[in-house]
Parts: sequence; C-alpha cells; structure tokens
Amino acid sequence: MQRTLIWHRYNLRLRDRHDLQHLQKLQTSHSQLIPLYCFDPRDFGKTAFGFPKTGAYRSQFLRESVANLRENLRQQGSDLIIRQGKPEQIIPELVKTLNIDQVCFEASLTREEQQVEQALRHALQPLRTHIQTHWGASLYHPSQLPFEIEQLPDVFSQFRKAVEKSASIPPPVAPLTQFPPLPEMDVGELPSLASLGVDSPQTDSPQTDSRSVLAFQGGESAGMQRLHDYIWRGDCLRNYKLTRNGMLGADYSSKFSPWLALGCLSPRSIVAEVQRYEQERVANQSTYWLVFELLWRDYFRLVAAKYRDRLFYKSGLQKRLIDWQQDWQLFDSWRSGMTGYPLVDANMRELAATGFMSNRGRQNVASFLTKNLGIDWRMGAEWFESLLIDYDVCSNWGNWTYTAGVGNDARGFRYFNIPKQSQDYDPNGDYLKYWLPELAAVPGDRIHQIHRLNAAELQNYGVKRGVDYPPPVVDLAESLAVNQQRYESAIALQ
Repeated sequence: MQRTLIWHRYNLRLRDRHDLQHLQKLQTSHSQLIPLYCFDPRDFGKTAFGFPKTGAYRSQFLRESVANLRENLRQQGSDLIIRQGKPEQIIPELVKTLNIDQVCFEASLTREEQQVEQALRHALQPLRTHIQTHWGASLYHPSQLPFEIEQLPDVFSQFRKAVEKSASIPPPVAPLTQFPPLPEMDVGELPSLASLGVDSPQTDSPQTDSRSVLAFQGGESAGMQRLHDYIWRGDCLRNYKLTRNGMLGADYSSKFSPWLALGCLSPRSIVAEVQRYEQERVANQSTYWLVFELLWRDYFRLVAAKYRDRLFYKSGLQKRLIDWQQDWQLFDSWRSGMTGYPLVDANMRELAATGFMSNRGRQNVASFLTKNLGIDWRMGAEWFESLLIDYDVCSNWGNWTYTAGVGNDARGFRYFNIPKQSQDYDPNGDYLKYWLPELAAVPGDRIHQIHRLNAAELQNYGVKRGVDYPPPVVDLAESLAVNQQRYESAIALQ
C-alpha cells in the first residue's frame, strides 16, 4: 500500500490544487492520500514584542477553515487528521504508525515557517521518507517569470509590466471528485480556542461585532460563496476601482483576502471568475484592477523569496538605520484608537473589534505610526499579525517595510496627510462617527480637523476634550519634521 501524507498549511481548500491532481494521477488501487492539519503551538505564542501571535478572531477563522476542509473531505469519502503539536514531532509519528511512504506540503518562503520545514526534514531523514514540496499560492509560478527571483525588480511597476508582457496566468485545475478513505484510526478533534491558549470573550466562538463590514466565516465553502456574492449576485466587480478605497459597508471592496491568506481561495480561481465576468458582463478598468491587486500579492511573495530575513530586520530591505522609537505610551494610544485623530482612531477601533480594516485605513494608520509617531514599524507589523484575520506574512511585512520607507521603492520621506485623507475618503464623516460615536454631533465638515477645534467649539458638539475624546498625542506638522530629519539622517549614513 503506497501512502502519501498531505500536510495542509496555507492551502485549506480542495479546488485548484496541482499537488492533489498530480497525486491522483499517480494513484492506484493500492495507494492512499492521507490529509493532515497540525495546530502548531508556536503559532499561538507571543510575538517578539509580546503580542498574542494569533488573536481570537484570526484563530476562530482558522478553526472554521480547518473544520470546513474536514467537512469537504468527508463529502469526498475521506477525512482530515487533526493534531495539536509541532509538525516535526507529529508527522514522523504518523509516518511510523501508518507506514507512510512520502510527505507532501506547500513550501514556505519565510523564516519561521522554513525553520519548521527544516526540522521536519531532519526528523524524517532516519525514516527514509520521501518529501515532495510544491508552489501553489500565487498567480504565476516562478518558472514563468522573465527573470530569476534574485533579479526581481525593486519597483512594482517594473515587475508588473515585465510579467504581464511575458506570461499568462494559468487557469485553475479542476478539483478532485473523490478521495480514497483513510485507514482505521483516530482522526482527532478540532481544538477549542481555550486549548490553543487563545483568550476570547467567549471561549470557543468569539462573536463577530455587529458593526463588522462582513460576518467573515472561515473555509473554502464560505470563500466560494463570497466570490459568487461579490462578483455575480452583487455585481460589484464592475465598480471595484471606484469603490475600493471605501471604509464602510460590505461591498466597497472584494474582501477576498481572509480566504486567500489561508488558501481557502486560490488567486487563480478568482482570476478565472473575473475573466468569465468579462466575457459575460463587462470588461473595464475595475475588472483589470482586481487582478492588478492580486499581482501585488504575488510581488510581495517574491520579495520575501528574494530578501528572506531582511524583510523582518529593523533596517528593512534598504538596510536603513532610522532612529525608530519604542515609546509604549504612544504605541498604546495608537493601538487603542486614542490618538486624537479620528481617521486613525476609527480604523484602529475597527481592527480591535472585528479583526479587519480597509486597505485605505491600513495605509493611513501605518503612515501615522511611522511618520508621525516615529514608532518602530515592526511593532505595528506584529500588532497587525496578531489581529488581522487576513494576515499574510509576505503581504503584511512587505507593506509595512514599504510604508516605513525601508522596503521596495523607497523614494524619499513619503507620508499620508491624515486630515486630507479623512476628508477625501470620508467627506461626511460617516465612517468616523460609526466607530467614534462620541463624535456623532460634530459636523462632517469639521470632524476631520477636530484637533484644531478649541474647547468651547467642542463643547458645542457635546465633546469634552480629554474626557469624551483624547487630545492629539502629537502635532502633525511638528512630528513630521522630527521624523523626516531622522529619515534623512539615516539616508546620509548609507
């Protein structure tokens, strides 16, 4: 009996799986595919700055995704083995117990994940178990690129133009219709949040805040439903480029990212639906722009492959020695949404309450943390890692290095003008008031500049500064000047 253990990591789906299709072709009546998911305790520990590595909302989304993978496998005649422990310990034990011949998994690109792979390879070496890895989380395979990964352009637009000119996105592969049954064994139970060491208001099922833009449900089935609802039922794709910078409501953007992050949806499946939509309804800038955003996701994966550990260094990809601060009082005002700048505060409160934040919001709060507060960007990256249900190691750290000015395309001291961004993207203050109800009576044309209102003006709107809403933690112009000087000093030293 030929037995292959399929270790699921960040590919919690059955559709568009080249590895499964390949293994099925090799199957005989005397072969078995044995799926496994392992809840690694290291994923639920602490970050370097002491934050929960995987917070309650992200943990629950993961649990739901694993449960749905098991359900879908059972519908195909198989099951999912679930274990809690270190893969390099769990997998060798299964290899010995089940007489497994080979172990297959998706290779990772970043340090912590690669360390687990290396430990697993070392543990399997005495057992003479064959290891097969694959690449499956991007639009393009590295072999399609017109350059080696080491020659990846440091400017996204150069990468995009080269790839779009020389390669086409492969179509998704068809899902398997049937899996062989597992051998007789204890497949294990889905662990509770409590057993994973995750603090939650409700131990086993943190409820989505009623103000959340979407009731995110983990799993391939929910991801495919969202894909259908956004593109076909809601017909939202035709206006994506116009609405994608919104912050309020379910459909200002696709919100496919949580399912992409865990591989519940593949990017190629999304592109296939976009292409079908273009054929059956309309092809315009919006349909192109959704694919454009997925290409950014590919780019950050390749950045991680090219630069490896430098993605996580304080000096970033540019080796830029900026004098970052680790002021915990200022950082706490930022992460709790108490900076005195409504756009920052509303977004940070949404993140804390729901595990999600718009792309527009992420860019602004990251700019404020690094360019106004001068706080070590890695603290922000780790806070996002803890809370975001769509946390993706490559995209998260790639975006943070970019915003901090130590990543790709670092051209000068670029920052977001917070009040202007607030006015441009939330002109009536609807989003701000949604998350900052204490400011509900402040007129839409004044809420963006609330830091300039005096005590008497605020009192007219029922707001007492320092009681109902905090005073500004920094002066915008002065703080920018200080941090620009730090940035330019670092440039001068290079």
